[in-house]
Amino acid sequence: MMRKRISTPEKGQRRFIGRLFVWILGLLENAAIVGVTLLLVWAFESRNMPALDIWHTTPLAGEFTSGDANPESTLQDYLEQEERLFEELRLKIYDQVPRTAAHAFSRYRAGGPQDPSHLPHNWNRSFELVPETIRGGALLLHGLTDSPYSLRRIGEILYEKGFYVLGLRLPGHGTLPGALTEVNWEDWVAASRIAGRHVRQRVGPETPFLIAGYSNGGALAVKYSLDALSDPDLPPADRLILFSPEIGITPFSAVANTHKLFSFIPYFEQSKWLSIQPEYDPFKYNSFPKNAGQQGHEITTALQKQLAESRKTGKLSAFPPVITFLSWVDATVKTSMTIDRFYGQLENPGNELVIFDVNRSDEAVPFYPAGDAALLDVLKKRSDLSFRLTLITNAAPDSLFVVQHSKALRSTRFDISPLGMAWPPGIYSLSHVAVQFSPDDPVYGAAEDSSGFYSGAPIGSLKPRGETQYLTVPISQFMRLRYNPFFAYVEKRVSAEIDDVF
Repeated sequence: MMRKRISTPEKGQRRFIGRLFVWILGLLENAAIVGVTLLLVWAFESRNMPALDIWHTTPLAGEFTSGDANPESTLQDYLEQEERLFEELRLKIYDQVPRTAAHAFSRYRAGGPQDPSHLPHNWNRSFELVPETIRGGALLLHGLTDSPYSLRRIGEILYEKGFYVLGLRLPGHGTLPGALTEVNWEDWVAASRIAGRHVRQRVGPETPFLIAGYSNGGALAVKYSLDALSDPDLPPADRLILFSPEIGITPFSAVANTHKLFSFIPYFEQSKWLSIQPEYDPFKYNSFPKNAGQQGHEITTALQKQLAESRKTGKLSAFPPVITFLSWVDATVKTSMTIDRFYGQLENPGNELVIFDVNRSDEAVPFYPAGDAALLDVLKKRSDLSFRLTLITNAAPDSLFVVQHSKALRSTRFDISPLGMAWPPGIYSLSHVAVQFSPDDPVYGAAEDSSGFYSGAPIGSLKPRGETQYLTVPISQFMRLRYNPFFAYVEKRVSAEIDDVF
């Protein structure tokens, strides 16, 4: 006689869980297959990009890494290593690039018009400005793919005020774009810590110490200041001056390094890159490797976590006062994250956010995205802001002249002041790369340089016209504004910040 099996609730539950587990495994397996397939398609598509050149593929063994740093590391050690690095760059790149028409405007053609080493000072390298009487010290930290040149004018303003200025070349920069395929954000942090300690030692314990950071350098300036809240061996800054800081970037950068699944294969070597372009800019890489985006994502992730932890423990009350200049529209970093994830966390007094609005004249507004003005109006109406908000915007819809709208923290009332400046014809906004450059900048300004400082192509004033998608350089690169028509305002405010620390 056979016994009838009795199904208990426990057995039924176990069967259900087992089937669910198998279903989830199948789902994950299918997702993995789809993911790998998409990455493979992306790798094949990368083959359509231009061919890589030696400045994309040549490794430089002499670059500084975080492993080179120790508690006794000095700026002199860093500069001596930088000297050896640039000699390696000369031997491996400049001595190898032929003087052909194809390389006429390459920054890597030795002695050519775009060769940065051809100038009296190669601004791709770290630099120091030393006044006769030192009243303070400043560390300048440039952006991703940039060089110390991007904060050269800011450094001159500080120098003219009596500040010893150190413009630091961050690892992976100023040499060749391929260097950014291997760099880690910890390398940048280690270099900035060496530089910060040097500036404080150079100017003494009693004089003001400022850090100015642009884009990725802005993230490093904030990271340095957060680290200094807990590290007694790291001299804190007395004030931060930031330009378009990299507080948050697109989430897409989080998966940038997935190319490593295929890019070790020579056939897919181009998949390491988001863009491969001619390198004619003497002080900024045009090509962009995926690892650079990945490192940008990782430092902003670490930064936001550290900001939250420092706020939770009450350490942010000791954070140095900060003033930030940024463009309302920015295709590189997220302005909203600077407002909410950074300024929204700060508890210390004396902070200000300066926003350069778009040109809101009647002629331009119809071409702007719907809802753009509404987002700004929400910010302007907020009464819970714990910082001073300043907006540079049109005096009226029918005017190209701009005024300053400024309100104190936790206020809704703006004080309005004329600035005596107007939007130049044809310009509808600033950009991420424009805020800290003067209109008379020799490289990125509005006109060709007549001072003899720079004899290469006037990058900021190039306005090519013709059929789209014909040039080897994206037309958007020429369309992007490279200088700030309201830089005189920035210069005035930076000078005021310096005066405030004395």
